[in-house]
Amino acid sequence: MFSRQLADTLKRLATTFPVVAVTGARQSGKTTLVRQLFPDRPYVSLEDPSERAFAAEDPKGFLARFSSAGAIFDEAQRWPDLFSWLQGMVDADRAPGRFVLTGSQQFGLLSGISQTLAGRVGMTRLLPLALGSELPLAQVRQPGLDALMLRGFYPELHVHNVLPQDWFASYVATYVERDVRQVLRVQDLATFQRFLRLCAARTGQLLNLSALAGETGIAHTTARAWLSVLEASDIVHLLPPYHRNFGKRLVKMPKLYFVDVGLASWLLGIGSADLLALHPLRGALFETLVVGEFMKARLHAGQPPQLYFWRDNNGLEADLVFEVGTRLQTVEIKSGQTVTPDYLQAARKATRFAGDEALQPWLVHGGSDSYERSGVRVLGWQDAPYQDKP
Repeated sequence: MFSRQLADTLKRLATTFPVVAVTGARQSGKTTLVRQLFPDRPYVSLEDPSERAFAAEDPKGFLARFSSAGAIFDEAQRWPDLFSWLQGMVDADRAPGRFVLTGSQQFGLLSGISQTLAGRVGMTRLLPLALGSELPLAQVRQPGLDALMLRGFYPELHVHNVLPQDWFASYVATYVERDVRQVLRVQDLATFQRFLRLCAARTGQLLNLSALAGETGIAHTTARAWLSVLEASDIVHLLPPYHRNFGKRLVKMPKLYFVDVGLASWLLGIGSADLLALHPLRGALFETLVVGEFMKARLHAGQPPQLYFWRDNNGLEADLVFEVGTRLQTVEIKSGQTVTPDYLQAARKATRFAGDEALQPWLVHGGSDSYERSGVRVLGWQDAPYQDKP
């Protein structure tokens, strides 16, 4: 059993809101976490056809079982009427932490909540295991960086001795493709699989949706719809450009990242650490890992990510940018284990757009050493302060 940082956030929200909700990718540990934190709540999976049929045929009778003790409703978006019924129940009794909802599709859960339960729900998102704070570093150091980028951070892969290629093949077939079929009624799964692999080949890169659609052989609107499902299911994340204009011509397209680096590696057909070490996308995959860790730290603490990148038409770029009060923290991400003068120069250059607002730049690299050098805070990938701000 892994200790999840989101547990403290959920406990806090459950003392204030009558309903708490957890969204996030399938198999990220939502059900395990809420059942561990709220053992006194009856558990109902709305993936169960018999429970869903009972709810549809006799909603009052279905919910009467939970009027006093409350309940955990797993995959709540599978019965959309639940949110309207819960509104009346929590308005009559606003006891905090009474109901717990989970959902693997953000738009399904969020649309129901925004229409009927706004102001009554504490919202959270659970991503796969976070490095260091949730996945112990002792468990990370043994296989090494490349092996970890192949395995990724889904809890199941660190609990059981299962090969990543076997697990990810099943995961995509049973969860990702099923979600797409449920939401968009996609019939041509072969084309969707090609789309998914082409997305993986673009992790860490600017998203050109027209080029992605053209290479897949689908319409631009179809590509946008498919990408929205992947984003809402926490398979991919779109990192926006920093929103302030510092007098430059800015790139306005977002950057595409997979939430889990292991899934991206599998979709790229990388089957071993030796192959990954020589792969042309190793740098992009390492950047995917680092950006994902910054995301997890914020989301699991109950905060919005508020992470950005910066790039202008003159080639000035910062891989990651976030605000610290009125100042800006830039992060340069390099997969090499040896910190070179070029790495340090790139880290310093990344702060130029922010002028006096820039803090000391960070350089997260693929080695293990952390120190300060030439005005740059150099951070090993295992030691980077994903949770902390200066």
